[in-house]
Amino acid sequence: MRFVVTGASGHLGGNAVRALLAASETVRAVDLRPGAALNGLDVEFVRADVLDPSALETAFAGAEFVLHLAARISIAGDPDGSVRRVNVDGVRHVAEAALAAGVRRLVHCSSLHAYDVAAIRGPVRENALRAVDPRLPAYDRSKAAGEDELRRVVDRGLDAVILNPSGMVGPVDLEPSRMGRVLLAMFRGRMPVTVTGAFDWVDVRDVAAALLAAAERGRTGENYLVGGHRATVTELGRLAAEASGRRPPRTALPLRPVKAAAEAAVRLAGPRRAGRLLLTPESLHALETDPAVDCSKAIAELGYRPRPLSETVNDLHTSFAADGRVRARRRSG
Repeated sequence: MRFVVTGASGHLGGNAVRALLAASETVRAVDLRPGAALNGLDVEFVRADVLDPSALETAFAGAEFVLHLAARISIAGDPDGSVRRVNVDGVRHVAEAALAAGVRRLVHCSSLHAYDVAAIRGPVRENALRAVDPRLPAYDRSKAAGEDELRRVVDRGLDAVILNPSGMVGPVDLEPSRMGRVLLAMFRGRMPVTVTGAFDWVDVRDVAAALLAAAERGRTGENYLVGGHRATVTELGRLAAEASGRRPPRTALPLRPVKAAAEAAVRLAGPRRAGRLLLTPESLHALETDPAVDCSKAIAELGYRPRPLSETVNDLHTSFAADGRVRARRRSG
């Protein structure tokens, strides 16, 4: 068994598994459940929780590489402590299990959010300020703390590499992901109004390719930023309109009043339902940061090449049209 992938049923997980299979690798998929992302794929599935060290040691037995992609994504805080448990304690358990199993290398998928992007002046680079300020979103702080836990195990002999992707979009997105839901609404013409602000968006398939490159060519203990292209939400809406043949969003509301409304919506929704919202103070905080991501290290050392954002959006629309979630765009002529 060459590769084990944790979080294999997720957006990135499903794409990483597909990239591995396309490279003729054998894959053991590890997750809490075999989600739709794995349907029809020739993989061995093992049910395991990253909070269960003994289950992880069994799942990693015989593996050469482990891609650790399992995480708890949150744009609504950490009301039950699960974000920290999965993203911090879970990383420690995975790292220790990988060390015990004698894997050749662990590739850990962290996030751009592990950096204090709002406080960084200029491009974000791998040695930039970390997300440790208690005023930052719980998710951001958990990703930075998870990296700290991993490094403690690296100091004990584990060979590990860390990737920090920006906002992932693109096919295959079966659930769909949160940004998949946003673009799906745009493709259907159901988002006539957007918000101001911008972020860096990267094709999930490019992140999957970077994971494989990091397994083979990354340097032990190093971080690699894997970003894509900066775009405002309005620009995303225009790309979605071009892909779908719909009208683009008509206007963009300023972030400050939208953020105030989002705070009220989170309070009304309560802890259990707030995570289902697309707009929360934490998701809007990301748009406020408007980061410039320096990917030169990944380009030089991993051969990383992010594809155009327009291609990502077009391919996502084609994927959604193929499974009937949107109508195919009519071609003229």
